[in-house]
Amino acid sequence: MQTLEKVLQQAQQRGVAIGHFNISDLVLLKAVFAAAQELKVPVIVGASEGERAFMGVHQIVALVRSLRDEFDFPIFLNADHTHSLAHAEEVARAGFDSIVFDLSALPWEENVRQTREAVIALKAINPSILVEGEIGDIGTGSEIHESVPDLSKGLTSPEQAKQFVEETGVDILAPAVGNMHGMISSMVRGDVKKRLDIERIAAIKKATHVPMTLHGGSGTNDDDFRKAIVAGINIIHINTELRVAWRRSLEASLAKKPAEVVPYKILPSVVESVKEVAGSRMALFNSAASVGQRV
Repeated sequence: MQTLEKVLQQAQQRGVAIGHFNISDLVLLKAVFAAAQELKVPVIVGASEGERAFMGVHQIVALVRSLRDEFDFPIFLNADHTHSLAHAEEVARAGFDSIVFDLSALPWEENVRQTREAVIALKAINPSILVEGEIGDIGTGSEIHESVPDLSKGLTSPEQAKQFVEETGVDILAPAVGNMHGMISSMVRGDVKKRLDIERIAAIKKATHVPMTLHGGSGTNDDDFRKAIVAGINIIHINTELRVAWRRSLEASLAKKPAEVVPYKILPSVVESVKEVAGSRMALFNSAASVGQRV
């Protein structure tokens, strides 16, 4: 089985991006994996600190590893938005493939210093783990927000990105390029789409030459996704869109079968709904539209 590092290199060469989908229960994992299998594309599942607390760190590793081994399929596990070295070391020991060590809320100097120390500590535990660092402001929470925060002052510059990568030694960079976590109600309805700073993405890629992640991808304009991949984005995170599909389809299933109490009779339609959303995103990220057009 190929490593995540190798799969990222291949995605970069092909001009496609790997879809990253957060999971917090077996329904989401089954749906994402089924979509990836159907499309025959590598996939990353992520679990934030809250999601890991709910599912269990070692339990998530066991589930993902069982799918990888049984089906010989490139599914990888990322520890999303980890805010302390103690939690980071826990997932490194447990067998995660990558980690987002996110201290972007701290002052610049502290983010650089602590991220550099984390890279050294985590590589000592597991040399193959990929460490992602984050700079800039992309908001918080994969939820439905009442309004869009003003993130214009927290955008990442190419100069900052270059300095951060060189001083910390991170394998992957998560910049702020117009993206934001979560969605607002008009985005859920499809009336409004997030727009990305494509020129900024290309400039950061040129300055750093490392794999780049787009966090907060839910609700983003499809054409901006394609352009972002061409400009240098290699991993795209989708979470809120899956959560909305999970909630809506669960409510519909319960309404259709108000007397049913058997989970495995209620949940299959939820799996299918989430699979449809995840699959549509994977197909877009792996579309031929961006192949051969690298900046």
